Amino acid sequence: FFGYPEPIRKVIYTTNAIESINASLRKVTKKRGAFPTPESVRKVLYLAIIRASERWTRPVQNWAKALNYFSITFEGRVPV
Repeated sequence: FFGYPEPIRKVIYTTNAIESINASLRKVTKKRGAFPTPESVRKVLYLAIIRASERWTRPVQNWAKALNYFSITFEGRVPV
């Protein structure tokens, strides 16, 4: 982790936001128990994601710098 430049470390740190979303989705599905159809699961998860996205207020800081470092570090894997 510390071998990467600071902009990349900040982007990696934002994976905590992804874990937060996963926790929200697990909480919603456990709370409901059983679902009658796959469509009902999709609807509940969709609504949970919409609700969680309302809390997202900040963009990823220095994304342009991080993207430059990603393109250098992982050459050929990041579209230019």
